[in-house]
Amino acid sequence: MQKIIDLLIRENVLDETKLQLFIDKYGESKLSIANLLKVRILQQDSMDEVLLKELRMQSIDISDLEGLQGINTTELLKKQAKALGVEYIDIPSIEIDYKLIKRLPLKQLVRYKALPLFVEDDQVTVAFENPNDFEAKGAIERFFRGKIMVVALARKEIIQQVLSHLDTSEKVEEFSVDIKEDLEKGGAEEKKTDESPAVLKLIELILATAIEKGTSDIHIEATEHNCIVRYRVDGILQENFKMEKSIFSPLASRMKLLSNLDIAEKRKPQDGRFTQLVKGRPFDFRVSTLPTMFGESIVLRILDKTKAMVQLENAGMSSTSYTKFIEAIHAPYGIVLVTGPTGSGKTTTLYGALNEIIDAKDKIITVEDPVEYQMDSIQQVQINEQAGLSFPAALRSILRQDPDKIMIGEIRDQETLRIAIQAALTGHLVLSTLHTNSSIAAIGRILDMGIEEYLISGALIAIQAQRLVRKICQSCKEVTTLEPKLKEDIAKYVSPNAVFYEGKGCPVCNNSGYVGREMISEVLPVSEILSSMIASGASKEELTKQAIKEGFVSMFQDGLKKALEGKTTVKEIIRVARS
Repeated sequence: MQKIIDLLIRENVLDETKLQLFIDKYGESKLSIANLLKVRILQQDSMDEVLLKELRMQSIDISDLEGLQGINTTELLKKQAKALGVEYIDIPSIEIDYKLIKRLPLKQLVRYKALPLFVEDDQVTVAFENPNDFEAKGAIERFFRGKIMVVALARKEIIQQVLSHLDTSEKVEEFSVDIKEDLEKGGAEEKKTDESPAVLKLIELILATAIEKGTSDIHIEATEHNCIVRYRVDGILQENFKMEKSIFSPLASRMKLLSNLDIAEKRKPQDGRFTQLVKGRPFDFRVSTLPTMFGESIVLRILDKTKAMVQLENAGMSSTSYTKFIEAIHAPYGIVLVTGPTGSGKTTTLYGALNEIIDAKDKIITVEDPVEYQMDSIQQVQINEQAGLSFPAALRSILRQDPDKIMIGEIRDQETLRIAIQAALTGHLVLSTLHTNSSIAAIGRILDMGIEEYLISGALIAIQAQRLVRKICQSCKEVTTLEPKLKEDIAKYVSPNAVFYEGKGCPVCNNSGYVGREMISEVLPVSEILSSMIASGASKEELTKQAIKEGFVSMFQDGLKKALEGKTTVKEIIRVARS
C-alpha cells in the first residue's frame, strides 16, 4: 500500500499534511485507501485518473492494487479498456473455446501474452495482457486469416493461469507418450523405464506444478484404468492430471528410488523422504506408500524449508493474539501449548516460536516425529520407536542434556505430558502441541489424561488454539449478500450493515473462490486468577467467563474480523471455527 500512497502524494492527489493529521488522529492501523476516501482526504475520480495513467505507462501493475480496500481493480480495468477503445472481458464468466486455442502454437500465445476466447460468425475475440502491443496483435491476427480479430483486455493473471495449465497438460501428454514408448522398448525390464528421461521430467513437472499451486500434499494413485495425480491445495483435494494406467508403475518405481524405498516391495506400506531443488529452492518431500486394490497410493508431503524461518508476525495472527503469544513464549519457564486439528499449522507456529526465542545463550532441543524442518543452532531429535526411542524416552534423555528450552512435536500420551509438565515446573520452557478444539478445552483434555489440577495450574503459561482458513481470491473478489441463516449466526458479533465478500470463482483459483490460507487463532494466557480456578477444579463455563473478563477473544470472533477485512468469507469461518 505504501507504494500507492507515495505515488498519490507525488501526483498531488493526496496531501501529505492531511495524511499525517489522519494518522495522528486515527493511528496507522486505520490507514487504508477506503478510509482516506471516506474522510475525503482523497477523491475517487482523481485517484482513478492517476492510477489509469500509471497502468498505461506500466509503472505500476494491477497486481499492486489487488486487495487494497477502496480500490476496485475490476472497475479500473473496465475504465482502462474504455480508454483504449477495446472491450474488457471477465474470463471466468465466459466459456472458453479450447479447440480454438489448440489451433495456435502455445509458445506463440505465451510469448505474446494472448488468449483466444471464442468465435462468433466472422469474428474471433482474443484477450491480451497489453492491447497496446502492436507486434503481439499483428502476430496473433495472422493465424486467423479470413476472420476479424476483436481485441479485448483481461486480467493478466487469469490469462497466465490458463496458458500455464494448457502448457502443463501438453507436457504431461508428451511425457506420457515417451514413457509408453520406453515401456514398449524395454519390455519386462522395468528398470529401464525407471531411468527413462521422460519419467524424471514428469516427476519434475509434477513437483514444480504442485509447488507453484501452493500444494501441501501430492497424491499419486492407481485406479482400475488410470493413474491420477491430485494436489491438496488450501486443504481441499483437486484432480490435476489423469494418465493411462501403464504410466503408474515406472512413476511409482522412480518415486521409491528417490526416497530410498524398496521398489520390489508392493505388499507393505513404506515411508521415506528426499530433498530436491525445485525452481532453485530446496524442498523436502516426505513419502508414504500404501498397497491398494489396483496398485499403490503414494502421498508426498511437501516441506518447504523456508517455512522453518517463518516470522510469527507474518503468520496471520491478529495483533492481540500476537502480543499475548509473544509474551508467553518469552517466559523463563513453564509450558506453552498450541492446539488444533491435524493440518491447522501447529508445527509451523512452533517453528515460528523457536525462531523468536532462539538465543546463543540457551540450549534448545526438540523431539519430533518426524523432524519436519531442519534448523541451525538447535538440537533436533527424531523419534525411532523401533530402536526404543519413544517420546517419553527421548524426553528423559533430553532433560539430562541440560536444556533451557524444549520443543515437543506432539503430546500423545499421559507419560509424555507428565514429563513435559515436570520439566516446565523445574525451570524449563516447554513448547508443544495438543489436539483439542479450543484453548479452554485443552485444560479439560489435560485433566482427562490424568494430570492433577495443581500441576496444570502451576505449569501452564498460555494456550493458543488455531485453524487455517482459506483466503478470498483477489482476482474474482466481490461484495456478497449473506443468507438469512448466516446473518443470524453472526448477528451478535457484527453490525447489521457490515459488508462481506466472496470469490465468485475464476481460473486463478480453480473456480473455488479461494487462494491461499491464513491463520485464525485465540490465545488464553493463564493469569493468576485462572491458575487458582484451575487448581480448585473450576468448570469450563467458569473458566470461559473469567477469560472473557480478562479480554479473551475467541477464534470465531478473530475469524469474523478477518471476514470483515475482506480476507476470507463468513461461510469459511463457520465451516472451520464454529464449534
